[in-house]
Amino acid sequence: FSPMGQAPRGDVMVVVFQRGAMDGLNAVVPLGDPDYYRLRPTIAIKEPKSGDAKTAIALDGFFGLHPALAALKPIFDSGTLAIAHACGSPDETHSHFEAMDSMERGTPGRPGGLGTGWIGRHLQVVNTGNTSPLRAVGMGNMLQASLRGPIPATVLKSIADFHLNGRLQDVAPMQQAITAMYSSADNRSPDLKASARDIDETIRVLSKLSAIKHVPAGGAAYPKSEFGMGLQQIAQLVKAEVGLEVACIDIGGWDTHANQGGAEGTLARLLQELGDGLAALNADLGDAMKRVTVVTMSEFGRRAAENGSAGTDHGHANAMFVLGGSVNGRKVYANWPGLAKDKLSGPGDLALTTDYRDILSEVLAKRMANDKLADVFPGYAPRTIGLMAQGFDDGGSEL
Repeated sequence: FSPMGQAPRGDVMVVVFQRGAMDGLNAVVPLGDPDYYRLRPTIAIKEPKSGDAKTAIALDGFFGLHPALAALKPIFDSGTLAIAHACGSPDETHSHFEAMDSMERGTPGRPGGLGTGWIGRHLQVVNTGNTSPLRAVGMGNMLQASLRGPIPATVLKSIADFHLNGRLQDVAPMQQAITAMYSSADNRSPDLKASARDIDETIRVLSKLSAIKHVPAGGAAYPKSEFGMGLQQIAQLVKAEVGLEVACIDIGGWDTHANQGGAEGTLARLLQELGDGLAALNADLGDAMKRVTVVTMSEFGRRAAENGSAGTDHGHANAMFVLGGSVNGRKVYANWPGLAKDKLSGPGDLALTTDYRDILSEVLAKRMANDKLADVFPGYAPRTIGLMAQGFDDGGSEL
């Protein structure tokens, strides 16, 4: 049991941000909406046809997957993948920067209103007793805005690169230099000493992991890309049980204004990378996925109608994927607004019927032991969607 005032350790939450605004209407296709094909005469994904790998993959009689996401269909069928559609941020801005900023801060419509991110505030209010310097990790070159807050997060491009491109002989001198710098006569504050300890411990842990070659399990084949490599690093951290609670990773390139393509082309290549990467993570972690929840998000969707350049302009509502052992899957959660002209919002966008904070709040409350959602998403009262199973008791076992 957890000590008094200490929360139980929940899932490892992996947040994938698709930067550039994914076209959710072609990723998760509303096959049952007759206006979909009217609005997209050249880039629409064709209705499912047996034996044709370039048509949509049927999910539930109304929605279908883009064929490039075929790797996710077995996970959907297994009940550990759910999709939320017509969801996203209520902020109707079409600016990438403003939308990403407010979404990652968890304050739609108030970009820059808070200096912290929604994950940073979650880590601040949920005390799991975890002192690992790898409690929160941002994969890439820069810390994701959602991780900003008083709880330190580690920016990690790769485990090997963290300590001088894997040159193990250089690790000890670097650690000594850091310790000396933070322990000098002019720098003896408790905060600086704590920073030195965290850096030293992070290097020590990652040095051990780097010496162990990670061989993906379960036949997992990660994409040969930064995104694929990042997911593989996350899998290694999960398996090594180094105290990881949250990992953020980005995949960019989704701003498909021109030559988007249909079953093939730019969007298809991006979806292939996303789907294959998530499927590889799922296979690699195996039973460990029972304690992992993956959430995908993008700053906004694309316009319902294709444009004159065979692409799609900035829209509003989108689709999110939620993957993990505690997901109530095999379902597309959608209060579908329809694509008829009088049902579209703004200049012709898919209308929003589910706030992304509802989905994130359910993950935090049911899988991350967070009962202080008002501190994470101030001024917002989330509603329950039902896509997550109940959380953990104080011993960490499922209820």
